Amino acid sequence: MLKKIEGIVPVMITPFTESGKIDYPGVARLVEWYIANGSDALFAVCQSSEMQFLSLEERVELAAFVKTAAAGRVPVIASGHVSESLEDQCAELSAIAATGVDGMVLVTNRLDAKKEGGTKFIDDLNWLLERLPKDLTLGLYECPAPYRRLLTDDELLFCASSGRFAILKDVSCDLETVKRRVALTKDTPLAIVNANAAIAYDAMKAGSRGFTGVFTNFHPDLYKWMLTKSASNPALADELSVYLALSAMAEPMGYPKLAKLYHQRLGTFSCADSRVINFDIRERFWALDALMDKIVEGTEHFRRRIAAG
Repeated sequence: MLKKIEGIVPVMITPFTESGKIDYPGVARLVEWYIANGSDALFAVCQSSEMQFLSLEERVELAAFVKTAAAGRVPVIASGHVSESLEDQCAELSAIAATGVDGMVLVTNRLDAKKEGGTKFIDDLNWLLERLPKDLTLGLYECPAPYRRLLTDDELLFCASSGRFAILKDVSCDLETVKRRVALTKDTPLAIVNANAAIAYDAMKAGSRGFTGVFTNFHPDLYKWMLTKSASNPALADELSVYLALSAMAEPMGYPKLAKLYHQRLGTFSCADSRVINFDIRERFWALDALMDKIVEGTEHFRRRIAAG
């Protein structure tokens, strides 16, 4: 049976130890933090998790660990296919599926990986669908790396009508595209979940069934309030949407290490090392700590206002 995957879906970061291994006690505390802050599902083994820089063994272990740590409280979805050939991708996805995750997410740029066009995306997708477990809930992810590959309307309709897909992590970053996709997938199991903070509130009002952008690593609870409670105070929601959009502009300043520095502050884990970002982001991006202070200050400001009703 297809599982429902929507709402606030953090793209999980992966903490490492100083020796370069995955910090699993840190992952466990991170899972608890996400759940305590309103997350409806967890997206493990994604680009924010540095999946292109994890071995297959690490990707599989990480997916299995997060599934166990979540303990059925929220669904856990995972991706993890990074290879070029379909045969290698099938092996990667099959290994992830065997962990028992609630959903497996297919990266759109891995289908038709050589950009041949035509029907190649659907042909490659059908090839994989024939070989993956038939009862496993699937998702789609327009991952920006190694390049952003947006679905065409025909490809989206094919996936929605197949009955196999529960979520599209929409990375169009375009409100009109989100609106069109919501209309195209109406009355299908496929939820369109936007990943861009600048349009998050407008996308929710247009029918996007949640949010799954990178700043779910900073304040998922604020996005959750905007999704579920904003009708009670639309003026506050408008203010909050501006704050969230401006905060997310810090993403180019060394994310995902930026989010790791934030969680280092919170005490979620002690090491902020990243395999993707191997330089000192404080040195490259001046006043970074001052900016993070302002993000924290703004987050607490809106939490207080929400709590006050």
